[in-house]
Formats: sequence, structure tokens, C-alpha cells
Amino acid sequence: MTTRDYKDTIHLPQTDFPMKADLARREPDLLAWWDSEDIHGKLRAAAKGRPKYVLLDGPPYANGAIHIGHAVNKVLKDIVVKSRTLDGYDAPYVPGWDCHGLPIEHQIEKKYGRVGNKLDAKAFRAACRKFAEEQIDAQRRDFRRLGVMGDWQHPYKTMLPRYEAEQLRAFSAIIRNGHLYKGFKPVHWCLDCRSALAEAEVEYEERTDPSIDVRFGVADPREWERRLGLSAQAMLPLYAVIWTTTPWTLPANRAITVHPDYDYSIVEYSAAPAEPAARLILASDLAEQVMQRAGVAAWKIVHKLKGADLENLRVMHPFNTGDAHTVPIILGQHVTLDSGTGLVHTAPGHGLDDYIVGMKYGLEVDNPVGPDGRFLERVPYFAGQKVLEANGGIIELLRQKGALLHARNYAHSYPHCWRHKSPVIFRATPQWFISMEQAELRKAALAEIRKVQWMPEWGEARITSMIENRPDWCISRQRTWGVPLSLFVHKETGELHPRTSELLEAVAERVEQGGIDAWFDLDARDLLGADAETYEKTPDVMDVWFDSGVAHHAVALLRPEISAPADLYLEGSDQHRGWFHSSLLTSVAQHRRAPYRAVLTHGFTVDENGRKQSKSLGNVIAPQKVIGSLGADVLRLWVAATDYANEISVSDEILKRMADSYRRIRNTARFLLANLGGFDPAHDALPVDRMVALDRWAIRRTAEVQAEVIEAYRRYAFHLIYQKVHNFCAVDLGGFYLDVLKDRLYTTPLNSDARRSAQSAMIQIGEAMVRWLAPILSFTSEEIWRALPGERPQSVFLSTWHDLPDVEKSDGIDWDTLLKLRTDVARELERLRGKGEVGASLDAEVEVHCSAKRFAGLNALGDELRFFLITSDARVTRVESAPPGSVAAITVGEGVSIRVTPSVKTKCVRCWHHRPDIGVIAAHPALCARCAGNVDGPGETRRHT
Repeated sequence: MTTRDYKDTIHLPQTDFPMKADLARREPDLLAWWDSEDIHGKLRAAAKGRPKYVLLDGPPYANGAIHIGHAVNKVLKDIVVKSRTLDGYDAPYVPGWDCHGLPIEHQIEKKYGRVGNKLDAKAFRAACRKFAEEQIDAQRRDFRRLGVMGDWQHPYKTMLPRYEAEQLRAFSAIIRNGHLYKGFKPVHWCLDCRSALAEAEVEYEERTDPSIDVRFGVADPREWERRLGLSAQAMLPLYAVIWTTTPWTLPANRAITVHPDYDYSIVEYSAAPAEPAARLILASDLAEQVMQRAGVAAWKIVHKLKGADLENLRVMHPFNTGDAHTVPIILGQHVTLDSGTGLVHTAPGHGLDDYIVGMKYGLEVDNPVGPDGRFLERVPYFAGQKVLEANGGIIELLRQKGALLHARNYAHSYPHCWRHKSPVIFRATPQWFISMEQAELRKAALAEIRKVQWMPEWGEARITSMIENRPDWCISRQRTWGVPLSLFVHKETGELHPRTSELLEAVAERVEQGGIDAWFDLDARDLLGADAETYEKTPDVMDVWFDSGVAHHAVALLRPEISAPADLYLEGSDQHRGWFHSSLLTSVAQHRRAPYRAVLTHGFTVDENGRKQSKSLGNVIAPQKVIGSLGADVLRLWVAATDYANEISVSDEILKRMADSYRRIRNTARFLLANLGGFDPAHDALPVDRMVALDRWAIRRTAEVQAEVIEAYRRYAFHLIYQKVHNFCAVDLGGFYLDVLKDRLYTTPLNSDARRSAQSAMIQIGEAMVRWLAPILSFTSEEIWRALPGERPQSVFLSTWHDLPDVEKSDGIDWDTLLKLRTDVARELERLRGKGEVGASLDAEVEVHCSAKRFAGLNALGDELRFFLITSDARVTRVESAPPGSVAAITVGEGVSIRVTPSVKTKCVRCWHHRPDIGVIAAHPALCARCAGNVDGPGETRRHT
């Protein structure tokens, strides 16, 4: 007799949702669909009227292709915005770009030369603007390809005329609040930029420079004898010795500074037996170090004194003799005993500490260096030389003058331009500053920092230290491509015009219409009338950090959906000295409040060995390449899975592992979808009280995970979301629930309560999970959303978190105990499988022997325990009535043992269970009674599993 083929009675999974993601090909289609359907516009409309949540975009610089760090930053922001939208907020995202500044200028200079070469200033600015727009277009394509959703058609740009106008209005408010002044003081000066730099534009790198000890001979030995009470022997040559690593600054020396409270010694020595003795003034604690490096073995201390005793005594500049050039010894608290001689060469034109102490003593602030980094013509010996190339000549001159005590090479941390990576110098020039003190900006900023939530918490200490120690902010730049300071100053006194606020508003109105060219084209007489004879326009532009720093003000006025202060600023950890810093100062100076309620920082990307990415190491991971091979969603999953508070490791191997995790999540979603075919939630879903107990457990477990996921999103703990969702897919679903569910889904009648109960739970899981994934796996979630049955909004991003049914009843089943039993049985099955005694788990039977007090918990599923364990039979017996063979059982817990054996019963051709009732239904001789009833009868009833 031919056995019937029962394949048509098995409800195997069916879905058009592909197992192979093929993200690199599918994602662009979804991106195009978002655009064609204006999903972002519909989202903005749907969110209208909800509570507001604003993340203000820190604008990337419009120059060069995006790198992996850009991708991390933009994806994190997108996850925040999308999760807050799902959380029921109106969370707009307006991307921005920082457009002015030196990098763009240099690109144009490479092509056309400096201003006046091939292009006049106006044409040069036009070329800069065109270049910036091209860069924005390229970066925008890559950002959008990452799946970042926002108003990409209308981003804010710091070069938009309206933005530039609002920047001038913010500047005006800061002036009115008393924070601006003009000063001739030393600032970091980049020789490549030919412009002043702000603190945020300076980074410190290792550099080797000459380290020299220089003797300054006393100007009037008799005055020293009288003041210090020296003996007649004091008529020996006497020198004050300084130490410096910048010999090129010696032409600008105007004093030597000592600490008033330190102990100093007069040391007598002879450089060689035939040479006359001389005496040196050194800090007592450093005398031995100085003499050692000078190679002097025999020396003695002949006199001791305090630094305060030396005040106003004069010494001769080492380049000169006689009274031609003498400088005083002054007192300063900045002198340290860390290194050197304890006497500090002081050039107020080349150092901030020097400038401050020099102001106290009325010293000349001399800057003998031009903007090109060359000594001016008035500098003896070195006129026209590049300062950093003059060190050798200066050392040789000191040697000729007998002033050089010692010279050697010295490796130290030195300031560099963070754009050119070239060493900068301190150079005194007339600049505009925002004062940290005169209107108590520092004090107010420090107070505001304490009101902000910093994530990680160490961010508060970091920015606090920076604000506590930072100098005044130099906001002027001597460049072409930037927002002009737009000030009128008196030609003789340098004072601001008394109508500065009114004039700035007039300029802002013109800039709003014609951009920054409106200022440069402006005839001062149009605004000043007769005052144009005595006032002139400032030629400087603003520090680019001021441009982006006032985004809190400008964007909030340009875009009504962006309110201030923002709920969150999110950038890399370097922005404590950058955008977080400049935004804080401009906001406090303008509004007396911080521009943000919370600040979140992420680390930098490194390879798997913790090394910074560089082309020379060959470890650069380009986001474009990752997207083109693995897809944007895999890259997004990597971003979410990494604890961004620390350095973020990335490599091809790491991304490959992440692709494996992605497949686990995708395949879980595919299983859900494949078993929901033909299911209409509106008609087929069962109420909770009619569902099988295991399905109720699944909904309860889903609700637990959902609560954890939503809380993690709210705390920005995205790596925990990855862990929880991946674990849910791999353990709760794939490793347990869906595995158990297969028998019921495949073998029970299509419309039976047993099968509909499973599908009712699965649709709830799918509805919840697709939303959990949406902020991270944005493209994949949209795919899942389309494949889920039932009426729903057009896009997953037009929804909010899923409301899961309330399932409080525990059904009297201790699922944790049963799950442990399932693990124990699986372990024993694996042992038998290794011995070749069983193949699939359905080839086995299980006996559970337990004590009386454990019986109820382990026997709660009754005859359905076998489905839970996925074995052909499973029985729970009390120890007291255990069969004699139970001695072979394996103890798995207190009062519990199990015995797993191969089944000797016949296998049902339909459900593959080995059952004693095969063929009891004559019409189906190859089926078990359960399958026969499922094929021809009303179907089995499932209560538990």
C-alpha cells in the first residue's frame, strides 16, 4: 500500500522577506522610497503638537569626504532622534555645516593663489562659497546613505546670509553685555595660516628644539653689591642665568622673572683652570642640575637670597654690551622649579604669562616678528630671517658674546596648528578678545556647567578645568573667508563707535540680503555720514568657532522647530575644547545660560589593537566601502553595539562579526514573518485569555525586554539595546520559544486556536521588535514593517512604541524551573548524540524523577512537557514511585534527576514524533493519533505549549 504524502497538511513557513539581506543593493531603493513618499515630511506633520525634544547638530566642516568618525557621530544622533520620535516626542533633526575658515581658503589658494594673485577678495570669497557647497553636497549624499533621516533639503549652513546676519546680532548682544575688548597681546599665530588662532585650534605635539642656558651680565655691579650685601669679591663677573627652548624669542626679551618666595643662590665657578672665576644667580633647588648640564664639576655657593631681593635690579641683554640694552629682574608667580634655572626669560610679545607680568611692570610689548614669521628689518643680526630657522644663528651669536652657558637639543610638547600640523608661535598683535573676567563670563560659565547633565560624567570635570584655565578668547582672524567683525573703530584711539549696537544691526540687515560681501562692499559713509572721516571698518573676520558657537542662537531663530536651549549636544570628546566650549561661552555671554541641557560625548575610532587609524598603518576603514559591501545597517549596528564612551574599535574582522549578529536578528524577524502568512490580526488574533500559556509567557517576556530597551534608549545606552535585542533573538526566541513553537505552527490546523494563539503572540513580538530595531537597523526595519500583516502607518518611523497586551497572569507555571530542566535535558541529549545513540531530539524520551515538593512545578505542563522539551515523550514521576531503572538517571538539581533514552517507538511520518499510537486511526496508518486528528478532525487542544 502506498503511504500518503502529508506535505500539503504541514504549514511550513512562507514569506517574500528574503533570507539574504543584500543591503548594499536594497538600501538605496528604500532611501529613494523615503524621498518619493516624503516620509520625513509626513513624520514632521505627525509629530506636530507632541512634547519637543531637540538635538542640535554640531556642524561638520564642509571639506573632504566623510570618515568613519563622521559616520559614528551621525548614526548616534540619528539613533537618538528616531528613538525619541518613537517615544512620542516631536524630535526634529536639522543637519548643519560649518562653512567658513582656513581649510577652505587653502583649497582655493592652492588653485588660484593668495587673494590678489588671480582673484580679488570678492571673487575669492565666491570661489570659497562654491567649493563649500560642493563639499556639502558630497557629504550630504554619504550621510543620507547611512540612513540618517532629517531635513537634508534645508540644512543650516554658517555661510547662509540669514545665519551670518544672526551671528552678527549675537555678536552685538555680547558686546552690549560688556564682554568685548581690543588688546595688543600675544596670541597663537600660525605661520601657514598667517592668522591668529584660538585655543581650540591648537594641539600639542612632540617637537625637538634647542634648549639653552643664557647668561645675562649684571648692568651695575655696585648696585648689586649695595642691594644684596655682597662682599668685595662680588666684583667678580656676575650673571643671571635663564633657560629657554625658544632662542628665537630673545630679541624680544624685556625682563627676567623670578619667584618672590623661592630661594636663590649665587654660585661661584670657573669654567677652566686658566679662566677667571665668575658667579651665576640660580634657583637653589636647580643649581646642581644647571652646573651638571654645563659640565662644571667644581662650584660653590657664596651667597643666598630670596627672589624678592632681586626685584628691579637690572641686567644686560646678552646681544649687547654696556648700557645699550638693559632689562630688569621682576617678580612673577608663574615661575616654577620643574626645570630650567628658576629665572624666566620674559618677552611680553611672545608669551601670555610674560604679557601678564609685563603689564604689571609696564614693560614694552614688543613684537619684532611679521605675519609671515620673519624678523622685521629693525631686528639686529637677524632681520628678514624666518624665526624658527634663526635658532642656530642666535645660539652662535650668544656663543660669540660669551653669553651661552650650555646648549643641547630638547624634546618637549609644543603647540601646533591643528589644521596644518605645523608649529605655531606666540606673537603679539592687535586683536579682538572676549574677556573671561571683565563681565564675569568665566564665573557665569562655570555656574552653568554645573546645571548640565554630562555623559560620561567626567565630561563635567574636563570642561570645568578648561574654562577655569583658559585665557581670553581671541575672536579676530586676519583672513578673507569668514564673517566680518563689522565694527567701526576710531582711527586714532581705536575705540568702538558709540552707536556700535545700532550699526551692527544695520550691517546685519544688509548681510541678511547680500551675505558677507555686503560688509566688504559697504562704504562707511553710507552708515556713518560725517563720522566716516574719523572711523574706519575693521578688516578682520571672526574665529570660525564663533560661527558654529552661536548655532544655538542662529538656528533657533532661522528654524522655528529648533528651540533653545537644546535638550542634547552630541559630539566627539574633543569638542570639550571645541564646539561645546565655544557654544557655552557665546550662550552665557549672550543669554546668561548654557545652550544645552545635556551633553553626550563619544570616543574616537581605533583599530582592534587600539591604534589610531592612519593610511600609513593601512588600518583605515572607510564608511563608503563598508556600506558598499556589508550595507549601512551593519555599520549602524556596529555603532550601536559599541560602548561609545570609550575608544571605538573597528576593523574588517569586527565588522564581519557584526554582520553575523545582524543575520541572527534578520533571520529571527524572517521566521516571525514566514509564520504569519495568511494571518490577519484584525480577524485572526486571539484575546490573551484564550491564548496558550507559553504564548502568554512570550508576550510577558517581550514586554520585559521592551521596557528595558526603551529605558536604554532614554539613557543613550545603545550598546545595551544591542545586547538585549540580540539575546532576545538568540536565546528567548531562537533558542527557546520559536523552537518549541514549530511543532504547533506546522502541524496543527491552519485556523485552530493552537496555531492562531502562536501567531497572535508572534505578531505582538514582531510589532514590538520592529520598532526596537528601527532607530538602529533603519533600512531593515522598514523592510520588516512592509512585510508584517495588518493595517499600519506607511512607515515604521510614523509609529511609536507598540502597546503590548497586558499579560499579568502567570498561569501557575514556573517557567524558570522548566527552562532549567530544558537546558539539562538538552545537555544530556547532546551527550547521547555524540555517542550516536540519538539523532534529532525527537528520537529521545525523557523521564524526570523528583521529590514530592518539586513535582507540581515540574509537572505543570502535564502531557505537553514533551513539546516543551522537543522530545517524543516526557514524564515526571515522584522519586518514591520511580521505576527500578531510575538508578541510571542523572542528578540535575536538589531532588531532581533525569533519564534520557532513545525511543524505540514508531516514528510518525508527519510530526516525526515516536509514538505508541501510530496507526490507531485506520485511515492514517502512518500517523500518530494526534496528527490524524489534526488532519481530519477539529485539531488538538493546547493549553500550555
